[in-house]
Amino acid sequence: MGWSVSYDENWKRDIGYGVPSICDHPDCNEEIDRGLGYVCGGEPYGGDQGCGLFFCGKHLSYYKKSSQLCDQCGNGRSPFPKKPDTEEWIHHKTTDPSWEQWRQEQKEAIAS
Repeated sequence: MGWSVSYDENWKRDIGYGVPSICDHPDCNEEIDRGLGYVCGGEPYGGDQGCGLFFCGKHLSYYKKSSQLCDQCGNGRSPFPKKPDTEEWIHHKTTDPSWEQWRQEQKEAIAS
């Protein structure tokens, strides 16, 4: 099973190594992707310990033996707010032929 593109119901956004993004730390704009290498918790959706947001290497640390966590989770605090999708990703989803079926499904969902 690949993690190129998936959807996180908790954060209501696309995730996976195929999704360009920026670090979710409020003071950082490092370009990353939303793959497992950048997820707080080190597992899909953050696993049992992480918030499931995505951070550059500067804003992930190893806590609790081997979990890669953001500073908020590593210190038992509430997660940062998520950052919005990049313009690059929005443009891709709204124009690329590979997303045509998704666009049609969204029209149907909005109409109902």
